[in-house]
Amino acid sequence: MNTPRLEIDLSKIGHNAREMVRLYGAKGVQIIGVTKGVLGEPVIADVFVRNGISILADSRIANLRKMQEAGIKATWLLLRMPTLSDAEAVVYHADISLNSEVEVIRKLSRAALGQGRRHKVILMVELGDLREGIMPQDLDKAVEEIVSLAGVRLAGIGSNLSCFGGVKPDENNMSQLSSLAQEIEDKFKLSLEFVSIGCSTVYTWLKSVEKAKKINCARVGDSVLLGGRDLEEKGIPGLHYDAFGLVAEVIESKVKPSLPYGEIGIDAFGTIPTFVDRGIIRRAILNIGRQDVLYTQLYPKLDIEILGASSDHLIIDAKKTELKVGDEVGFDIDYGAMLQIMTSPYVTKVFMNRPA
Repeated sequence: MNTPRLEIDLSKIGHNAREMVRLYGAKGVQIIGVTKGVLGEPVIADVFVRNGISILADSRIANLRKMQEAGIKATWLLLRMPTLSDAEAVVYHADISLNSEVEVIRKLSRAALGQGRRHKVILMVELGDLREGIMPQDLDKAVEEIVSLAGVRLAGIGSNLSCFGGVKPDENNMSQLSSLAQEIEDKFKLSLEFVSIGCSTVYTWLKSVEKAKKINCARVGDSVLLGGRDLEEKGIPGLHYDAFGLVAEVIESKVKPSLPYGEIGIDAFGTIPTFVDRGIIRRAILNIGRQDVLYTQLYPKLDIEILGASSDHLIIDAKKTELKVGDEVGFDIDYGAMLQIMTSPYVTKVFMNRPA
């Protein structure tokens, strides 16, 4: 079989999806399945939908279009805030979008009216992670204008945590989001369809509370795909953490020094590398590199150690493992590695255990 390849176990993803729907549903929280990490792959999107996830979310309009053209039936959410220039396409391909700029929402309203549609918007609120979101003190003014626009409907408010600043969902910021939702409903006589939090790390907070206050949906991808293996708990109990596995092939295996010799300068990526003197070692090279994968999130299934990578080569210390040219080496991966591998056209994607 071709290498490098990413082996994707669809039955494990299906199990994770069902368990996440059950776990979060017990707290009154609906799962919104995020497909951006798998490039909007329709085969995986179909597994999400078959296992109880009815809203799919992606950051790219092209990915939404790809899933729709493949016949996937779902409610569609655009995760990344729309550009002004994409307003027409957003309204056409997404039922809902996340927004923080009123100017963009005005453009969406005009586009929706022109298409004879009414587009739902979720207004994003800044809770400290400092990615997207309107400041809480500016919320009322924004809502007041949005509810006056005929082409859109304020369907909810939401926030994003953990992705940029690493800020964790906790009792304080989750209570703030719930309170802001209640204040909007009371002041503007609205019933918000969505009070939404985006990040797989919300699991840590959610498991500690009996009810999720007014928060009723969570935008998650990593937990469904990889079982939350990136979380501090190192995985959500009962989920599979190995639905994705990378396989690369040995293209050189030789005994060499562990330290480069000669004058050391800047490498191909603009840094001056440093090395540990291990003496003479068995060095092997695998047929994958930085162009394909975030190699710092690869975890070998053999007793070997990754030394580094160039654009197209992964260099390892084989230690006591007898690796020869042509041998395959498997790796577990985290979310960042999966994201980059899925984007690389040079890594073959192999789907295993397809649903009947």
